[in-house]
Amino acid sequence: MIENIYLEPSNTDYPSLCSRPQLAVEAMDELMKEIFAAVQSKGDEAVKTYSKIFDNSDIDISNATEEVFVNAGQTLSDELKSAIATAAANIRLFHKAQSTADITVETTQGVECSQKTVPIDSVGIYIPGGTAPLLSTVLMLAIPAQVAGCRRIVLCSPPSSEGGIHPAILYTAKLCGVTEVYSIGGAQAIAAMSLGTESIEKVDKVFGPGNQYVSAAKAYAARYGTAMDIPAGPSELLVYADATAKPSYVAADLLSQAEHGTDSQVVLVSPSAKIVNLVNEAIAKQLPALPRKDIAGKALKESRAIVISDVTAAWQYINTYAPEHLIIASTAPDQYVDKVTNAGSVFLGNYSPESIGDYASGTNHTLPTNGWARSYSGVNMDAFVKKITFQKVSKTGLQQLGPSVVTMALAETLQAHANAVTIRLQNIND
Repeated sequence: MIENIYLEPSNTDYPSLCSRPQLAVEAMDELMKEIFAAVQSKGDEAVKTYSKIFDNSDIDISNATEEVFVNAGQTLSDELKSAIATAAANIRLFHKAQSTADITVETTQGVECSQKTVPIDSVGIYIPGGTAPLLSTVLMLAIPAQVAGCRRIVLCSPPSSEGGIHPAILYTAKLCGVTEVYSIGGAQAIAAMSLGTESIEKVDKVFGPGNQYVSAAKAYAARYGTAMDIPAGPSELLVYADATAKPSYVAADLLSQAEHGTDSQVVLVSPSAKIVNLVNEAIAKQLPALPRKDIAGKALKESRAIVISDVTAAWQYINTYAPEHLIIASTAPDQYVDKVTNAGSVFLGNYSPESIGDYASGTNHTLPTNGWARSYSGVNMDAFVKKITFQKVSKTGLQQLGPSVVTMALAETLQAHANAVTIRLQNIND
């Protein structure tokens, strides 16, 4: 059950009610400094050392062979393969639709500006696989990378308890055009992809969800010139349940997110204390039957339910929290759509569970957490490409626009900027 229940909090309480589970930033930064320095100086050896420390695994840093992919496919049921194919088709369709055409615009007579979309050459995707093999994340990251035209798609995932990467992850990676697969997990995997080792060539950008260690490693990678997708840490879900919500559905949704990990957070916001009580009763019935009930139960201890009867105040809180996933549990969810300003991905109505977006609706499930939805979008096609702009100016165009540029450059006291224009204008006039 959700034990932390708050009744009609004031907006001054909202910051504390938006807090997430955190590890000490200073200690995390020191650990990342240590790992990255070790991988930079010792390469594969350091990666193996940290894999032994953190995953208790003796790894072989080598690209998965064709035989490994074939064997993985043979272990999966036809039903699972069919489900993966269905999800892949929807995800590919939705992401292809996000692709933008190159543009050319004449902004002033004789001044032509254009924009060209170019894929990022080499990307690394991290796939959590410790307590749950997230094959769905392979679909969410490898498919848009493939659609974008990225030359290298490098996948790292921690070894399972049996050793090696889970067969479902391997099968999905092959299906989605991943070019390299390594059985490495945690911050050491991010460091290996970001810095490069004897066995793994450096990538240009790293993608993927993970625990707070993985998120810290992705952020730290920027110090070494490797970009990251979005700040993404422990998963989270907020459900807004009005009087028409179905409590058993809401309970199932909250539990579906709580089972991700003990540091996951779920939040229930409702105008009705009765709804909160009914949801808690449903959680009490559903939780004992879950194989991951211990994980979900611990996550619930850090979660909260909030009763806010005023709709405007409720949405003020929700947008302040800026959830990774937002479910609007209502028979008339469209009435709330315009109220949403901060969220990673939104699920509308009683028949739109967050699970549908996690796997197969077509939208991407790699989303900003920890309040970053206030300033970041979820992963989409733009994350895998660069937009390069061009400008081509004729003599007429320079005569038209040049004087304005000279005036602005001189106002900024940047004489050389002005000279770059005036020397050309003088030459044209002569």
